Amino acid sequence: MFPTPDLLFGSPDHYLHSFDGPNAVFVPMDRAAYRRSIFLDRRISPAPGTPFAMPAAALPARPAAPTAWIFHMAHCGSTLLARALDDPEASLVLREPLALRQTALAPDPARLALVLAMLGKRYRADAPTLVKANVPVNFLLPQIAAADPDARAILLHLPLRPYLLAILRSDQHRTWVRNVTGQLARYLGDLSQLSDAERAAALWLAQVEAFAGALAAMPNARTLDAEAFFAGPATALKAGARHLEVPIADAALDASVAGPLFATYSKDPTRAFDNAARVARNAELERAIAPELNAAEMWIAGRTVPALARGLI
Repeated sequence: MFPTPDLLFGSPDHYLHSFDGPNAVFVPMDRAAYRRSIFLDRRISPAPGTPFAMPAAALPARPAAPTAWIFHMAHCGSTLLARALDDPEASLVLREPLALRQTALAPDPARLALVLAMLGKRYRADAPTLVKANVPVNFLLPQIAAADPDARAILLHLPLRPYLLAILRSDQHRTWVRNVTGQLARYLGDLSQLSDAERAAALWLAQVEAFAGALAAMPNARTLDAEAFFAGPATALKAGARHLEVPIADAALDASVAGPLFATYSKDPTRAFDNAARVARNAELERAIAPELNAAEMWIAGRTVPALARGLI
């Protein structure tokens, strides 16, 4: 027997995980399950219980509660930022909801309304849920802004060269670039004839354009250069918590910066990694792939790159 609509739309314990054909798939969750699930895609770590599916069409969306957002370009510290703002007594933090990503890749207004209503569920009435989206969702920004133009958001980005160093640093990352640009062909066009570096440059420019559009449509959106976040995480976290209205004390954020989260890889806490290691890695890589970086910058040259103003810090 399915939970009542009031429970489905009211309790985060019933999590809309994904769509499977015409069905909406729900997974049992609780506070602890959300916190330990670094991502809410296939890597989700659910609470005890049995998932269930029901026709999505049987779930007409209700009005969504205001939600806070982190939009980002990928591989620029968004997981670290979202995890640092994840306090078990504060806002519920959702990292990369799969149903939202699916809706970006196959846009459907009814499904988007349903997903937004489900994402807005809270454990605390005074603490808005914080959603860390992923790259495909950047291309839903016009629809998300139309649904809630007053939503508070951080647009986390990198300048072109640091971005290229972040997403061209390994064969695995290059495969991601090719895959995601292929999946986003409806937004980017056919980039299959471009090199990896040129594809990365095209993806970067499209996301800068999406963020510029969001700034125009969302007065409570703020930009954050990831380099500034990496260099001064405590300042960025405190400003981000205040802006997103996530109720975390400054002392807790200072403790997070001084603790293991900022000394390990955000996606894999078993690996030691910090900003000094990132800077050293980038310096080595910059020498190794200099011709590709130059080719990507040449691809951008002559194209209009919007300015991203209204910074968080």
